Amino acid sequence: MSKKRLFGDPCGIARALNAVGERWALLVVRELVFGPKRYSDLHRGLPQMSQNVLAQRLRELEADGLVRRRRLGPPAPAAVYELTERGQELEPVLRALAHWGSRAPLPEGGAELSVDALLFALRATFDPELAGELSLRCQLDVAGDRFRATVAGGRLELARGEHAEPEARLTVLEAATLRDLVFAGEALHDAVERAGAEVAGDAERLAALLRCFPAAVRYPAPQDPGLTAPVSPGRAGQGG
Repeated sequence: MSKKRLFGDPCGIARALNAVGERWALLVVRELVFGPKRYSDLHRGLPQMSQNVLAQRLRELEADGLVRRRRLGPPAPAAVYELTERGQELEPVLRALAHWGSRAPLPEGGAELSVDALLFALRATFDPELAGELSLRCQLDVAGDRFRATVAGGRLELARGEHAEPEARLTVLEAATLRDLVFAGEALHDAVERAGAEVAGDAERLAALLRCFPAAVRYPAPQDPGLTAPVSPGRAGQGG
């Protein structure tokens, strides 16, 4: 196992990066924000990450006190990973990074967001002004995973699990369908017809909730320096 490289800088930013600055570390944290996960579920949410690297990052995050491993009891005994209290304190950091990063150009290749990444994007981009006086208890069932969403008083709460008495329910087979509903402006009835989404309860308020997440205005893609023609010093500032 390679030794983790540390910054020899006393700045708080450098000390934070000592813990979460390695590649994939913060994305592992992102996958655990909504609750514990088994190793296989973590790898499913980060398919581009090799299992060896995932195991190494988990060991490092455990050593730094950000993640702990816990064994669940019957009826389905299994080992899960979860954030410690210190690890949970990274959520506002991740939210700020997600909001800032949403304006960056999208990567090539067409990789899809994991379910947890998409739900975290909802948390990061929720606009209280668009929500206005909206109040709703909504169940979101996304690709077999279940989340309860509650909006009230201009605030959105998202957590893994079931609402006891949801006022609306949206079930989608793929995370991409929810992404299109939220960030591409697809209508609910179109998602039902095109992708087999299921809607129950108050569809009008559900549609209002889906409109509370404005698409980011992206920064222009950076230019390749090699494509920029050099300017002759003698012609700088002159007309063509």
